[in-house]
Amino acid sequence: MAEKLRLMAVHAHPDDESSKGAATMAKYVAEGVDVLVVTCTGGERGSVLNPKLDRPEVWANIGEIRRAEMDAARAVLGVEQAWLGFVDSGLPEGDPLPPLPEGCFALQDVEVAAGPLVKLMREFRPHVVTTYDEEGGYPHPDHIMCHRVSVAAFDAAGDPDRYPELGTPWQPLKLYYDIGFSKGKITALHEGMLAAGLTSPYDEWLKRWDERPDKGPRITTRVECAEYFPVRDDALRAHATQVDPDGFWFHVPMELQQRAWPTEDFQLVRSTVDSPLPESDLFAGVREAVHAG
Repeated sequence: MAEKLRLMAVHAHPDDESSKGAATMAKYVAEGVDVLVVTCTGGERGSVLNPKLDRPEVWANIGEIRRAEMDAARAVLGVEQAWLGFVDSGLPEGDPLPPLPEGCFALQDVEVAAGPLVKLMREFRPHVVTTYDEEGGYPHPDHIMCHRVSVAAFDAAGDPDRYPELGTPWQPLKLYYDIGFSKGKITALHEGMLAAGLTSPYDEWLKRWDERPDKGPRITTRVECAEYFPVRDDALRAHATQVDPDGFWFHVPMELQQRAWPTEDFQLVRSTVDSPLPESDLFAGVREAVHAG
């Protein structure tokens, strides 16, 4: 019997897994791949972003509520999920920025913080790992730390001399960065809205685009997963404190999204298997290697 393929997606907070690569995960689950979401922190210092839930009792129990939301989203996506157990760093605001809270995830030593993830990699034995780029996708301290820890663990998990107490070495075969937004994607959605006679929520975003680099040229891999965009949105709505169901993320009609940009996009940054670029499958080259083995 052929070995099952395994995908590990490492994220900073509960809800990140539903806004970044969720349709890709749902697609692979439907195809019989084992998918494990690793959540680095509990989101304890997150804000309540849904005005309908902006109430004192919600703020008072935000950590517990976000764990329950994560469990609901996990069930929607059909994935497994594990907590690394670090404490949310919060998003510092002000000028100058205040110091990060003592003991938070972003202040951990990378070598130490990578240990629990190395252990999980050796237990779950993923063939493919996804995480954020060096900027964290966006510059939240926990997202940047998630990147550092993910890369460190990917490089250490297969080395018998590193973390020898944390299980039998296992080397994942490919590492990807999630490229959630590119100028091409936002432009396609924007123009699709205008062509349909609708008001685009991306107008101001595109006007400010020159302030940020376009990550479109970094994309190596486009996974066709439009069929699973509704699953993605259901998982996102499960994080009710974090997403306003009447807000920005849901302004573009589903059919338009599926037509204008039917893929989720990634950058391949490490590979031990032969997989010519561009790709349309995170497991390109892996399937052959696993079946040959």
